[in-house]
Amino acid sequence: MSGNRGRRPYPPEFKREAVELYRRSGKSLQVIAGELGVAVESLRSWNEQHDIDTGVREGLTTPEREELREVKRKLLRVEQERDLLKRAAAFFARETEIR
Repeated sequence: MSGNRGRRPYPPEFKREAVELYRRSGKSLQVIAGELGVAVESLRSWNEQHDIDTGVREGLTTPEREELREVKRKLLRVEQERDLLKRAAAFFARETEIR
């Protein structure tokens, strides 16, 4: 199965054009995916995401997904900073008790 493992994500324009090609061509997902050299599941998910972004289907839109990813990244960073501060506070508390 061809895919995008280990490479950068496909650009949004490529995804949009792939979905448009699939929808206009009348060909199956498998045929279009093969012609484009992408995984069938990738093309399927891009097609479903297009429906979400255009309001045809329920779900998180692409901008909402990006915002969620950014919020999760920031939360992880804050949690790591909190853990570091906890360890530093415990270290300095022990140092103070020793003296």
